Amino acid sequence: MNPLQPLQERVRAAAAEGRAFELVGQISKRFYGEACEAEPLMLAMEPALAGVRALEPAELYVTVGSATPLRQLEALLAQHGQMLGCEPPCIGGNGTVGGLIATGLSGPARPYLGSVRDGLLGLSLIDGRGQLLKFGGTVMKNVAGFDVARLMVGAMGTLGLITEATFKLTPLPRAQLTLRFEASQDDALHAMNRAAQQGLPLSASAWWDGSLLLRLAGSEPAVQSAAERLGGERLPAELADAFWAGLRHQSDEFFVGAVRAMQAGRGIAIWRLSLPPIAPVLNCPGEQLVEWGGALRWLVTPLDAAAVRELARRAGGQATLYAALPKTAPVFETPAPALRAVLQRLKAQFDPQGVFNPGRLGWL
Repeated sequence: MNPLQPLQERVRAAAAEGRAFELVGQISKRFYGEACEAEPLMLAMEPALAGVRALEPAELYVTVGSATPLRQLEALLAQHGQMLGCEPPCIGGNGTVGGLIATGLSGPARPYLGSVRDGLLGLSLIDGRGQLLKFGGTVMKNVAGFDVARLMVGAMGTLGLITEATFKLTPLPRAQLTLRFEASQDDALHAMNRAAQQGLPLSASAWWDGSLLLRLAGSEPAVQSAAERLGGERLPAELADAFWAGLRHQSDEFFVGAVRAMQAGRGIAIWRLSLPPIAPVLNCPGEQLVEWGGALRWLVTPLDAAAVRELARRAGGQATLYAALPKTAPVFETPAPALRAVLQRLKAQFDPQGVFNPGRLGWL
């Protein structure tokens, strides 16, 4: 018997009856995106969606069920000296493979080792008609047309129920070292860009509260040579690992403080701004944390949504309302009309009855 058949039957019944599902993994990222008023479908309770299907360390790929906890997968990969290059966040210690693809959120290594989309080789999903579809494979391909698997990244589960996915793997670095420098945000942005242009073995960069941190990773000689060239304070490994883990999983002081301020009703929100790395310092009230060589700016501010989005537009990027209590503005910016039309046609093709995550993207 096809182990996914019961799920397929549920989807077909929902489509026929005009019902919808909110796809729920381990709820760690349920706060992200718009609220979804639909019947919860608890994917973590579906055994057919869990577990590793194939792991080929020599071929650098893994195929895994969508309800598999990321922590479990990463522990297994580490035993083979490998990792997911995007360093996925596990907020609250939780998170699943399906949630990773749906949100498309990556950790500190994203600009240096690749995003979720870069690492995704293929996936299988149940569409809104209850059909089981498979896209991609186990190797990178260069083909014309849509790469359907990668369209699912960041779609917030609105195009289908992902059942399994195949990822390209990255070897764990043989050596790793973090350097700290005292710097203003403007100086830190210039330093991040200079370091990237010099071809140094960077694997993460961040600035907050007057400190710039650069993580070097690779072979021991390459890391030591780059460290000598850059200078700065060498952080003890334990302290450095704790910092990057806190940043990756959003458990460090910056995020904890922001959440407490939100819960205290101080009228602030957490914004996630995607900008060109060379964009200047944002002149606005609140706290800022910079990642990804300047391409990701976290902003905790009382500014209203219109002001924040205008600030991002002037800097050449866009802003996402990451977290707020309550959310009084759209989470995601509405795409340009031409792109929106394409995405609406994709929704009509994959989920014509609107079975999956209605309203989760807001505009779709």
